[in-house]
Amino acid sequence: MVKFQGSQLDRTFAALCDPTRRAILARLEQEGTVSIGELARPFAIKLPAVMKHLDVLGTAGLITRSKHGRTVAVRLVTGPMEEATTWLRRYERFWSARLDRLAAYAEAEQAKADLARTEES
Repeated sequence: MVKFQGSQLDRTFAALCDPTRRAILARLEQEGTVSIGELARPFAIKLPAVMKHLDVLGTAGLITRSKHGRTVAVRLVTGPMEEATTWLRRYERFWSARLDRLAAYAEAEQAKADLARTEES
């Protein structure tokens, strides 16, 4: 696993690029604080691999760990994702305009196909 140095935004996106890490974050979002053992259980990877994913998420500031007796629990931290969302919103206008044009094109093509089918009948 590559250690990533860079800005907070860079670390957030680097952490979010992996589907296992996104699944971990989704579970934490749903369940709140979860023990590492419980968090690792549904994955088809061994605990050391899960720990490496947690290290990446921790370095990105997306999770915190707390120890209660012998149990280490993990909790989601949303701040870095809010920063990423703010960054993405700057481009939303661009994407929205392009997606609106794509939708209009698809609807026009569908209308042409429907008209052609009607005329053939």
